[in-house]
Amino acid sequence: MKLIAGNPGKRALNAHEPQPRTDLAAPPAWLTERQQATWREVVELSPPGLLKDVDASVFAVWVVAFDLYQEASAKLARTGMLIKAPNTGVPMQSPYLAIVNRQAQIMLKAAAEMGFTPASRSRVVVKRDAIVADDPWGAIAGGG
Repeated sequence: MKLIAGNPGKRALNAHEPQPRTDLAAPPAWLTERQQATWREVVELSPPGLLKDVDASVFAVWVVAFDLYQEASAKLARTGMLIKAPNTGVPMQSPYLAIVNRQAQIMLKAAAEMGFTPASRSRVVVKRDAIVADDPWGAIAGGG
């Protein structure tokens, strides 16, 4: 995209950027069943060629953070944002709120690294093996 737009940021282009070849595989065995299901679902929904095996550690961070985010969000929905302090009975922030907020930060950071956010996705170019014959814009859009 930088080449097409004339490299508006004027940053040097890396002609020797490494190109990982192997697509992301099955989830690691150490993930919980729910995390493994999330892994498979997100890999299936991701654009072809976006996630590579070399991205597994960052993707695992995102998957675990997403799982913890879901769990803490469900518990927060049950308890509410304020709970009574155990010793004094004074209202205090639910500890689940801090967990939800922290996991959201982790998810967003990992998501941006992998091209999962709308802004980061617009900066990702996925190389395709071949340009679709009926797509005259394929070569311009990075299709080959």
